[in-house]
Amino acid sequence: MPVHMERENLNMTIAEKIRNARTRCGYTQEQAAELLLVSRVTISNWETGKTLPDIATILAMSEIYDMTLDELFKGDARMTKKLKQDARATAMIRKIIRFAWCSIAAGVLLLILHAIFSDSAILALLLGALPWILFSVMLVWIVLFLTAR
Repeated sequence: MPVHMERENLNMTIAEKIRNARTRCGYTQEQAAELLLVSRVTISNWETGKTLPDIATILAMSEIYDMTLDELFKGDARMTKKLKQDARATAMIRKIIRFAWCSIAAGVLLLILHAIFSDSAILALLLGALPWILFSVMLVWIVLFLTAR
């Protein structure tokens, strides 16, 4: 791509880049929607700047429109911000899932220990309190996740 076209491409909004890529490939909004597994209204919303595509759709666009991710999205602060938010949300969801699995493992371990040492009052207390403690911690994580967005 010539240098003047690269500069021009950087000055375009994400909506203009998406629209130009689609029309350059000769697709109607309906055809692009079918290829990207979204509705025609979604394509229209992206091309008018009302909404932004998610990362999976961005990757599909780069393949369908035969463009690099840089060509499609470089220089668009709004898109960069959305991608960073999506990455943070994904990381937080992974942490919540990891915590849930660790909680399940801890609960199973306590059940096994309680079965082995059935007369232990400490284990009985832990077994009774653990679900409530884990539930409370999970609620705090979810609240932090929702307020971070």
